[in-house]
Amino acid sequence: MKSNILLYSFLVLVLLSASGFAQQKNTNLDSVPKAGLFFQNPGNRDTTIVPLLVDAPSFYNYNFVYKKRLDSIQKAVPMDYNEYVHKYIDVYSNRKDMIGKMLGLSSYYFPIFEQALKAYHVPDEIKYLPIIESAMNPHAVSRVGATGLWQFMFSTGRGYGLKMDNFVDERKDPVQASYAAAAYFRDAYAELGDWLLAIAAYNCGKGNVQKAINKANSRDFWQIRPYLPLETRNYVPAFIAAVYIMNCPAFHDIKVQKSLMAAKTDTIQVNRFVSLDSLAIALHMEQEALCGLNPSYKKRIVNGSLETPKRIIMPAVSLADYAVIYDVLNNSTVSGSMEVILAANDDRRLKRKVKEVPQRSVAYHKVTPGQNLTAIANQYKVEVQDLKVWNKLKGNNIVPGQKLIVSKDASPGKSSTHNPKYLSYQGESSRHQGTGKM
Repeated sequence: MKSNILLYSFLVLVLLSASGFAQQKNTNLDSVPKAGLFFQNPGNRDTTIVPLLVDAPSFYNYNFVYKKRLDSIQKAVPMDYNEYVHKYIDVYSNRKDMIGKMLGLSSYYFPIFEQALKAYHVPDEIKYLPIIESAMNPHAVSRVGATGLWQFMFSTGRGYGLKMDNFVDERKDPVQASYAAAAYFRDAYAELGDWLLAIAAYNCGKGNVQKAINKANSRDFWQIRPYLPLETRNYVPAFIAAVYIMNCPAFHDIKVQKSLMAAKTDTIQVNRFVSLDSLAIALHMEQEALCGLNPSYKKRIVNGSLETPKRIIMPAVSLADYAVIYDVLNNSTVSGSMEVILAANDDRRLKRKVKEVPQRSVAYHKVTPGQNLTAIANQYKVEVQDLKVWNKLKGNNIVPGQKLIVSKDASPGKSSTHNPKYLSYQGESSRHQGTGKM
C-alpha cells in the first residue's frame, strides 16, 4: 500500500513538472517579442537595447533558478527577481548574438569602468549599465542627443567636467566619461540613498525620481515605479536582467564573441597636435582600429597642448617601435586650423522647441478723426482691454494719427501690406510710432 502511494505521488509530480515545463516553455516564447520588434520605432527611446514591454506582464512561471542565481550575484545593488525582471531575462537570453558581443567587449571596457567606479566608491555592478545605455558603443547617439558609452547629455556631461569642442567630444572617451558617470552616481546615491533609485535617476533625472518618491510616499523603487516615466519603469528591470545574463551566459547557451579591441594597451600623453592616421601607419595597424581605441577625437586629430595634454591609447608596442612613434609624436605636422572652438549644446530637444514656436503677426492701425477705442476694437474683433494692454494705454484717450497695435497673432480684416509680421494701415501722419518688435 505504501509503495502504491509513493508511486502515485511520483507520477503526479512527473505530470505536474511536465505541465509546468510546457507552460513555462510556451510562456517564454509568448513573452519574447518577435524578431524585428525590439527596435520598433526606436526614435521614441533613449536607450539602445531596452525594448518596451507590457507594463504589467502576467507572472505564472516563477523561476526559482533565476532568483537563486540573482541572489548569488547580488552585492551592493539589489538584484530583485519579479515579473518585470523575468521578462527582460527572457528577452536577453534570446538575443544570444548581441550578448555574445557584449561579453567580448567587456574584456576591454570593464576594467576601465571598474577603475572609475572604484575611485568614487560606486558599486562594481554599475559597470553593466552601458550595455543597456549604448550596447557599449562609444559612438552611440540617442534621439535627443545623449552621446557615448554612458549616454551623457551635453549639459550634464559639461557639468561633470567633460569637454566638447570642434576637436573632441569627451562623452565618447571611455575613460573620461566613466569617471563622470561614477561622479554622477556618487551624487545621486548621496541624494536618494538607494542604488536602484540612483539607477532610475540616471535615466530620467533625480527630479523625476524625487517626484515619484513624494507621490508614492516610499523610497522603494518597486513602490514608486508606477509614478515614473514608462522608459524608466523598464530601465531598472532591464539593468538587473543585463547583470544576470552577463554573469550566467552559459546557462542560456550564449558564447563569448572575441572582440577586435586590443587586449593590452599603452597610454601616452601628448602636448601637441598629432594625427591618429599618421600614428596608425607608424604602428603598422589599421587606422580605424586606432581610432576605435580613441573614439573621442572628431577629426582623427589629437589636439594636445602644454596647458591641456591629451591621452592617446594604442596597442602595446615593443621598445623597437618607439623610435618611429617618437618621430610621429614630435616631428609630424597636422594641416588645417588648430583653433579650438567650444561646441554648442547639441540637445535635440532644444532645437525642436525652437522650431515649434509659432511666428506671431502684429497689425497696426492709424487712428482717424472721430474714432475711439470701442469702434477700433469692434472693427478688429478684439477687446478694448486688449488694445490698452498691447499699446500700454492708461486710459481711453487716443488722438488722430496715433498708431495702435490692433492684433498680435492674426491678420485683421482689412487690406494690409505684404509683410506677414508687420501689417500697416495708412492714415494721417503719425505722432506716435510703435517699435514693430515682437
